[in-house]
Amino acid sequence: MTTSGAQAGFAGFGSQEPTDRLFFAVFPDAPAAARIAALAASECERHGLRGRPLRTERLHVTLFHLGDRVGVPEDVVAAAKRAATSLRESPFEIALDTVGSFAMRRAQKPFVLKAGAGNEALRAFHARFADALRKHGLGEWARGGFEPHVTLAYDGAVVPFEPAAQPIAWRVHGFVLVHSLLGRTRHVGLANWSLAE
Repeated sequence: MTTSGAQAGFAGFGSQEPTDRLFFAVFPDAPAAARIAALAASECERHGLRGRPLRTERLHVTLFHLGDRVGVPEDVVAAAKRAATSLRESPFEIALDTVGSFAMRRAQKPFVLKAGAGNEALRAFHARFADALRKHGLGEWARGGFEPHVTLAYDGAVVPFEPAAQPIAWRVHGFVLVHSLLGRTRHVGLANWSLAE
């Protein structure tokens, strides 16, 4: 029996809970982040949500989730960086105007600010980014739909979607590869890319 096989039979070895997440994201600029944070506080209060709004520095739009693991695989990070570096993009606008909850099958549902419609430039950028991921061996993370949103809080209640009291827009000038330390509410930027004017 190999050492790894023997270890798998003992407590503490074998399958482990993921501790690390990788994702690409765009972050709002400081004025937009402040407006989103204020909106999160007022909307959580208005709907009687008990979940605390996320900290301002954690507010973001996820472009691509690159998996949850134990540790950070260097090969995935390298491939992700190659895909991102291959892009040649210009800055574009994001506009989010609808608040409500994603009714997911888990106790704490994401309460979000999302795009009701529009955002063609963001969606086109996302599609080209997906092509780049596929070309660099990360196609499994480029599947599925794209619902641009910023998570404001997590709560057990499901709030129906409705227009936000204050639509929020900002101009995107770059994006980031983020390492999230799961359960520790900590994000570490591994690399960032600017969009050329």
